[in-house]
Amino acid sequence: MIARRQLLAASAALMLTPALARAQSPSSAEIAATMKRATRFMVEKLAYRGGYLWSYLPDRSRVWGELEAYKTMVWVQPPGTATMGHLYLDAYHATGDEYYYQASAKAAQALIDGQLPTGGWGYFIDFGGPASTKRWYETIGKNAWRMEEFQHHWGNATFDDQGTGEAIRFLIRLYVEKREARFKRGLDKAINFIFASQLDNGGWPQRWPRVKDGGLHGKPDYTGLITFNDSVINDNIDVLLTYHQAIGDPRVLPAIERAMDVYLKTQQPAPQAGWGLQHRADFSPAGARTYEPEALVTHTTASNIQELMGFYRLTGNAKYLAPIPAALDWLDSVRLPEALWVGNRQFPTFVEIGTNKPLWVHRRGSNVVNGEYYVDHDPAHTIGHYNPRRSVDVSKLRREYEKLRAIPGGPVSKDSPLLKGRQPLSAYWVAAVEPGSDMNVTGGKSAGELVASLNAEGWWPTQLKAISHPYRGPGSKEVAPGDFRSSNVGDSSDTSPFDVKDGPIGISTGTYIDHMVTLIGALRAGS
Repeated sequence: MIARRQLLAASAALMLTPALARAQSPSSAEIAATMKRATRFMVEKLAYRGGYLWSYLPDRSRVWGELEAYKTMVWVQPPGTATMGHLYLDAYHATGDEYYYQASAKAAQALIDGQLPTGGWGYFIDFGGPASTKRWYETIGKNAWRMEEFQHHWGNATFDDQGTGEAIRFLIRLYVEKREARFKRGLDKAINFIFASQLDNGGWPQRWPRVKDGGLHGKPDYTGLITFNDSVINDNIDVLLTYHQAIGDPRVLPAIERAMDVYLKTQQPAPQAGWGLQHRADFSPAGARTYEPEALVTHTTASNIQELMGFYRLTGNAKYLAPIPAALDWLDSVRLPEALWVGNRQFPTFVEIGTNKPLWVHRRGSNVVNGEYYVDHDPAHTIGHYNPRRSVDVSKLRREYEKLRAIPGGPVSKDSPLLKGRQPLSAYWVAAVEPGSDMNVTGGKSAGELVASLNAEGWWPTQLKAISHPYRGPGSKEVAPGDFRSSNVGDSSDTSPFDVKDGPIGISTGTYIDHMVTLIGALRAGS
């Protein structure tokens, strides 16, 4: 693909038609018009009550968030409704066009209308009501074999995948834009939710409030434990920092300090000085989903090292640097033998507590009814949807640590937003669509290509790279023929999304966001 693009670029330099020249170097007016036309489609044709899903067939006969969704749903988990609201505010700042502010306000209203009484959010909002939500969880959610977080309706809010955090940051940003009272109540509820859900030890759980029937597959409920997975704690620190900068609250600084200190409390003793995905109240590592065993976790440990260095920059307090050398030594001690490397993935994801041996996750069966996950010491035939190996640049982390250690606390934290307090927020937030659960995002096009490729209806055609089996009923107790050990999906009853080579053409919210970021950048560059 790269070679073909280079060849096309060379040909264009030799034979450039006037129309192609305009497409490659569109004027600011053409860029602005394209942005507006694409946004009108999203706001007026695609949105449901101001909110968005991730992917749609053009006739809307099937629609998806992370899983197949109902048409009455909007997705909170990025790149969903809150990310769209951020994007609209970026476009508003780039153009001054009130239309984008009002589009952002509609997204905010969707979030507020779907906000749980506690003040947080789930992965999605179903405006079809409780019966519709219950039906979804009992059908599509329950049969998504590898998507265990969707197999049970806890009924509470989640910090997983930054959905609640993204929504709160967006409400902060929108409220300070014009200080409209209509957004203040929802924002206050959300901020109070952050404070109320913080555990006594300083951490945050994956879900809150804790419920009695949260366990799955005979395992204890992990969702109320101290959660580092998907950067839950660090994301909530970032939310509070944003609120501290924009509005201010005397509760913020103590909450942030308690959260930073839980990293110190949960680090395990040397020679296994790492962290797990979750930790119990006694600070010992805990398992989570059935393919997330009780273990020390290399990528979580690397992330926590980075975050501790960030805490030093925020505070100037050397106590946040103190745990790092032992953690780096532990990472070096668990590097896999070269024969087990896959590219630059040289570290096992999971490491057994006590032995330092790699733990490898497998599955058998063909669906959520007859299948199961299990863990052993055999690296063959591991699951494909959760990478068994990780890339960690320990040398780079060491260099960054040594550089920070040489800088005294005062100078390193002199520009800290934690210490500065109230200050204006950035005008532009959406730099890119992060690679993650939404596999249907297409990017990498120039402003000229985007101006030329917006279709007549006002959307950019995107080949969907991930779809799912429609719900056809619960899975069979009999294992279907085939090898599902390393696939993303099981048999035809499995509603988990899976990769396809020749997927249908569809509408992608993430693609729209990516393309708008490119156009906003081009518009700003030409201003």
